[in-house]
Amino acid sequence: MGKGKRKREEGAGDAPVAAAAERAGERKAEAAGGSGKSGVLPSMIKNKIKRTELHSKLKHERKLEKRRKAKAREAASKRALELGEEPPPKSVPRTIENTRESDETVCRPDDEELFAGNDADEFSAVLKQERTPKILITTCRFHSTRGRAFIAELLSVIPNTHYYKRGTYELKKIIEYAKKKDFTSVIIVHTNRREPDALLIIGLPDGPTAHFKLSKLVLREDINNHGNPTRHMPELVLNNFTTRLGHRVGRLLQSLFPQSPEFRGRRAVTFHNQRDFIFFRHHRYIFEDKEKKDESKKGAKDVKGKKPTAPKVIARLQECGPRFTLKLISLQHGTFDSKGGEFEWTHKPEMDTSRRRFFL
Repeated sequence: MGKGKRKREEGAGDAPVAAAAERAGERKAEAAGGSGKSGVLPSMIKNKIKRTELHSKLKHERKLEKRRKAKAREAASKRALELGEEPPPKSVPRTIENTRESDETVCRPDDEELFAGNDADEFSAVLKQERTPKILITTCRFHSTRGRAFIAELLSVIPNTHYYKRGTYELKKIIEYAKKKDFTSVIIVHTNRREPDALLIIGLPDGPTAHFKLSKLVLREDINNHGNPTRHMPELVLNNFTTRLGHRVGRLLQSLFPQSPEFRGRRAVTFHNQRDFIFFRHHRYIFEDKEKKDESKKGAKDVKGKKPTAPKVIARLQECGPRFTLKLISLQHGTFDSKGGEFEWTHKPEMDTSRRRFFL
């Protein structure tokens, strides 16, 4: 009983000490005036209300300081233009993209070796329109309903594409069959746990074979205000494939589509590479007429007393779907060979030495 009583007395004695320390922290924060100059941070204050007040005050001061600097930059630029001088350079924010590690394999516009290699690679016949792209799409042996829906949308995106059931056929036999039927590429949609999770794109007849991880798939029916694509040949847009490896992957994706887009169909297919993630989007252009008041006839009025209007055409994009993201896992020389294949490039965990290191 004596020990328990002493512990209660000691615990009761600690409470005033903790309260005094808390009040001291609050007084320090109030003395700092919310400026943080004395080194008092909101995390140092135990009282939740006082901590929230100090955080809001610091946030408001930072916002005012940012606005003041922006006004000063704008005034300096205006003053320089009035004096006929060059305005001060604009500050460019540091991002992961513009601070990426230097890479010797980045393609240059005057690289003659690169252009010579393009004329002799596996895609030159298709990209020079000597062969018409003809794509065979199939699945892994165990596919799902969502995988079939994804394939149905790929059939509407990529022209001249044919779907074949996988059955029990081995992949090598499917490749040999596709070669005999004059297909230029084979696409295999892999499914795991009823969700498509990988794409295997095989160029025919000599390869290469690209293995992509598939993620963040959104089908057409799940996109708000989606459009329905037509059968016109789409316009292809490839962004940020800057290295030798990225250039090769871009040409592989380009070889899936005909090189004669029908602009009247207003379809656009985009492969946008950012931080080695390839984002796929499928849009169509929408042209709308908007009424615009005719400024040249300010005084003129129609029968109803209103000012005459002239039509104004406004263009916008409507997404058709699907929407997904690809990440390159490996690039294999030749057609698919799981045992004796020679890999041009494969991703390994030890290659991820920095967040600013990219390969495409």
